[in-house]
Amino acid sequence: MRKILFLLFFWGILTIGHSQTQRFDINWEKSKVFSTVNNQIELPNFDAKNYDFSFDKGLIYRAILSVNQKIDTKNTSLSNLATEIVSKSDLKDLKLHMIPQGLQFKAFSSNAREEIVNTIELSPIFRENGLVKKVLSFSVNYNGINRKKSTSLNSELQNSVLKSGQWYRFAIDTTGIHKLNKNFFNSLGINTANLNPKKIKIYGHGGQSLPLINDETISYDMIQNRARFIGEDDGVFNDEDYLLFYGIGPKSFNSDNNSHINPYSDEVYYYVHLDNENGLRMNAAIEPSSAPTTSFNSFHDYKFVEQDDYNIGQMGRRWFGHRFYFENARTFNFSFPNLVNSSPLKFKIYVAATAESTTNMEIAINSNPIGNLSLPSVEYGILGTQNIYETSFSSSSDDISVDMIYNNNGNPSASAYLDYISIEAERSLIANGQQFQFKNNSMPQLSGVGEFNLSNASEIDEVWEITDPYNPTFYSNTENSAEFSFKTNLGRLKLYQALALSNTFSPILLPNASVSNQDVKGTVFLNPQGQFEDLDYLIIAPQLLSSQAERLANINRSKNNLNVKVITLESIYAEFSSGMQDISAIRNLVKYVYDNASSANNRLRYLCLFGDASFDYKDRTANNTNITPSWLSTSSFNLTTSFISDDFFGMMDPTEGSMISGDKLDLAVGRILAETPQRASEMVDKIESYYSSEAFGNWRNNFLLISDDVDKISDRYLQETTDQIAEDVKQSKPFINVEKIHADTYAQETSSGGSRYPQVNKAIFDALEVGAIVVNYFGHGGEDGLAQERIFDKINAQELTNPNKLSCFVTVTCEYTKFDNPLRVTAGEFLYWNKKGGAIGLITTTRQIFISVGIQFNTTLSQYLFDFENSQTMSMAEALRLTKNDPAVTNNSQRRLVFFIGDPAMKIPLAAPEIIATKINNEDIATTTTPLQALSPAKIEGFVSDDQGNILNSYNGTLTATIYDKNIQRTTLGNDGTFFNGQLITMDYEALGEVLFRGQASVENGEFEINFIVPRDIVIPVGNGKISFYSKTDVPLSDQRGYNFDIKIGGVNLDAPADSSCPNIELYMNDDSFVSGGITNENPTLIAKLYDENGINTSSGVGHDIVALIDGDETNPYILNDYYIADLDSYQSGTLSYPLRNLSPGQHTLSLKAWDVYNNGCTKEIQFTVFDQNESLELTNVLNYPNPFINYTEFWFNHNSSGVLDVSIQIFTISGKLIKTINSQTNGSGTTSSLSRNITWDGRDDFGAKIGKGVYVYKLNVKSPLTGLKSEKIEKLVVL
Repeated sequence: MRKILFLLFFWGILTIGHSQTQRFDINWEKSKVFSTVNNQIELPNFDAKNYDFSFDKGLIYRAILSVNQKIDTKNTSLSNLATEIVSKSDLKDLKLHMIPQGLQFKAFSSNAREEIVNTIELSPIFRENGLVKKVLSFSVNYNGINRKKSTSLNSELQNSVLKSGQWYRFAIDTTGIHKLNKNFFNSLGINTANLNPKKIKIYGHGGQSLPLINDETISYDMIQNRARFIGEDDGVFNDEDYLLFYGIGPKSFNSDNNSHINPYSDEVYYYVHLDNENGLRMNAAIEPSSAPTTSFNSFHDYKFVEQDDYNIGQMGRRWFGHRFYFENARTFNFSFPNLVNSSPLKFKIYVAATAESTTNMEIAINSNPIGNLSLPSVEYGILGTQNIYETSFSSSSDDISVDMIYNNNGNPSASAYLDYISIEAERSLIANGQQFQFKNNSMPQLSGVGEFNLSNASEIDEVWEITDPYNPTFYSNTENSAEFSFKTNLGRLKLYQALALSNTFSPILLPNASVSNQDVKGTVFLNPQGQFEDLDYLIIAPQLLSSQAERLANINRSKNNLNVKVITLESIYAEFSSGMQDISAIRNLVKYVYDNASSANNRLRYLCLFGDASFDYKDRTANNTNITPSWLSTSSFNLTTSFISDDFFGMMDPTEGSMISGDKLDLAVGRILAETPQRASEMVDKIESYYSSEAFGNWRNNFLLISDDVDKISDRYLQETTDQIAEDVKQSKPFINVEKIHADTYAQETSSGGSRYPQVNKAIFDALEVGAIVVNYFGHGGEDGLAQERIFDKINAQELTNPNKLSCFVTVTCEYTKFDNPLRVTAGEFLYWNKKGGAIGLITTTRQIFISVGIQFNTTLSQYLFDFENSQTMSMAEALRLTKNDPAVTNNSQRRLVFFIGDPAMKIPLAAPEIIATKINNEDIATTTTPLQALSPAKIEGFVSDDQGNILNSYNGTLTATIYDKNIQRTTLGNDGTFFNGQLITMDYEALGEVLFRGQASVENGEFEINFIVPRDIVIPVGNGKISFYSKTDVPLSDQRGYNFDIKIGGVNLDAPADSSCPNIELYMNDDSFVSGGITNENPTLIAKLYDENGINTSSGVGHDIVALIDGDETNPYILNDYYIADLDSYQSGTLSYPLRNLSPGQHTLSLKAWDVYNNGCTKEIQFTVFDQNESLELTNVLNYPNPFINYTEFWFNHNSSGVLDVSIQIFTISGKLIKTINSQTNGSGTTSSLSRNITWDGRDDFGAKIGKGVYVYKLNVKSPLTGLKSEKIEKLVVL
């Protein structure tokens, strides 16, 4: 014993370090206005890095302790507290109900992938003795813990109990003792004829939702419940035999949810298990031998009224029941037979309202008014208000009536909602012939032995102690005595169920009761060879979407060399939550995988939730999208504090799960938004295309930033922050070409719908269709799009056409992707679902976010997304994880509002370094002082290098070079006339120079040469421009990038040869087979082939842009410079491809004007007819070529469909005999060509025999699978 005590003492020395103290000063500053899209609040202010505010919790001060080990949070304390009194005026908009009574202090210790962070949190403003005080400074006293406690619930891998044996599932909907007789077992499909009933086992968690906190989970598998089996002793299942077990229904109070109703399911599943082992059976309770010190003749009963019918804000997991609208008065009745009249009853009521003015709810009990609850008005961003009332009262009657009258203060549109009413009452312990539950609340405060005395107990056969509901024990009333007593030890609260065998509950039979064996826990780490292998990536998907989830897994296995497993939701629920939906079951599987890695370095890194989510877990909402559920806050009214978050599934510390601000992410988490297999297939198609050869291009060097304009003073930070991020990225990653679209740089126009920026909208479209790896928008926005001026709305998100140039969108704005409301599709969802392009991923907000939070978040995110410290990038979701854990962001609760939508392992596709320019016009580029002059020839030489700077002699590919003129200085316009300190708010900024040349060159044995003529339209003063390089090779598929700032541009070549000839222009629609006057869809692609001896001007000189006009409309020109690229190894010829959008049906004339570098211009026109979708499918120019033919011909025809068409060609003899049928489709490559010529025939019949010479008739049948439209044509052909 002495040795054991010594070891325990030594362990204490190892684990608890010396007491330490750290001082904190709160630097109070001038009050600050916090703004969202249409809402602002002025609050007391202090250091931004420590600042947090929510409408639920008020002001919070958070700080990180300077210690590299975990602290003993339970024994952390405050000292040296300095405060001062705060005046009411200094509180600004901080309401009293947001200020806590007394100083609140907490300490948290968290671990993010072995990085320990200790956080303290306190209320910097609090109430004390009727005064409001603010904290000026304080000290924190803490002890470090030197030896880390294991974060793993499991010390080794486990097998599921579902692995073997026979399993059958049934349901219950009531808490109590259930009876399963022989007929019930037979109905489950169990053959009881030769069944030894001792082998029957009952498994299940019960109806309460699983704990949110990690270390409160008691089992990672189904739990066997001890049962009573009457008649099993003979080993034969006789007709009169039966099983009894205690089952927990879906209704009991849960503090995590502040609700009596399971948020995920209304049915509770239990399982019958049969194998060779005997089942657990209940034991008789062992009564203490001592005489009772306390007798209990009464118990405390608890009853409630609660329904979940309405989600007021259509967000969060808080639901309400009875609505007070047309019917403004209701009465709810409770009955407590044998009420102990001398004991007060405890009453609690929770109500909410939606009203534009203050309303109130009057409460009366047994007609006696007891309270009047004030319900404040709603305002922008606050969709409902709530109030709670608790009191005690006495009653002389067993029957209690609660009257509620809603006073809407004359506002007929106002509504109130009841969440719940609960009453706890003391009753005499008198049985009534039915089973009932009882407890006595005084037990924990008492010691010794207690005796419960039941009266009128002749029909009570047993009393079960159900304190541990999985291991109940029983007291038998063997004599069926009218007065039945039993003894128990006191000191803790115990629960009991009195059982009358005449009043047991019956379980619910389910279709397909038989359950297949499974073993997720035992197999999740096994590779195809059955050996243990650590997992990198876990995908959680419902069975409905599992095939597409497997496709995603295969992509990541082949492209990212990750070990990926797909686990279905159904198998997770079966194993971790008894078959019921429960988000903690998903998290518990993730934690099981995370904890059981072979080492800390080999732990799980990525988690993908595959499927859409909804605020409605139970499918009460039409067209619900609860496919793969997410965590929802209990706050359900406020757009800044109510949130949905997948972070819940990625926090693995024992104490994490409640989503407090101290929690840190251990996993990079992403979500694939898909509600159907079709949608899932489309999203995985996009991911697959992201890695395809077609997606490799010089767009991968581009980064687009967009900022909102300045509608109010605080909005100036939007464009300033956006511009600073651009400059930071340029500094860190100089090879990236940064394009800035500051909305306030463009002219604002007024329309009937308000202020608009049509040129901003066009600039965004153009930039996205040219391509950018990341698009960062910072500004106001919402579910319908970006900015109040609708610079890019949900319609635009659907119209965007950028296949193979898919961007990661960063949208730090309000509610842009609020995907959890199935009743309203957001712009972010449309952008992600766009099959023609759109987003490959979104780092996006789901609720309103304060501008100040957005500034810090966006600035920090860019450092990780572009990985300023390294040459390569991390995944988009990993960048978001690190941002949320970063000290600059982690103290703010609003970080939970930001989601990653997409594949969490996907990175932004930065090409590998390095392409190096060596010479310009045969001079060393680093030392030459000779500038490239206007109209002078330019030759740039260079090579593709390895990471040591050596030429890659084996490299052969295609290089694209973009030559930029000197940077341009610009100033925003101050369109909205917003002033600060008497000055109009504008911003000076630097933009990338104009493109002088964009062309392609062959890379042979690692070396290349680019030639071009410098355009006349350069900025004449000499200065440094930029060369941007991008190169691609197909075998193996890879890309490289490079840049150079040494190039000098300026001056004029006075000896340039004369040139007065303009470019040659050829125009087509959709493809180069188009003939002017042909038919197109409403979104055709303009194709222009240009040639000039000295090259085409793309430098955007005044009046010298490549411009297209439709029907002569000069008010809406299409500037197409960025869409032109010179042909391979030529500066004289090139191609322009531009997607037109939403053209009206009918005839159109498109004119295109282009200039050569000498500013000689020419114009060319083309006519086309846009097909009216309401008209029929048209076929023109039907022919076969060659005709006549011997053994090969092609069938040609023009059509007016933008989609793939099903084609059938039937060939007949002149007498009408069918000899050949050819079935095919029009080109499905993604083009929208109106010409089909891909169907061929070798002149043989359906049996492969050569047909005779002569004239034949063929019938062309075409059908659109999308619209159902059909068309046919008949023509002749001749066989020689």
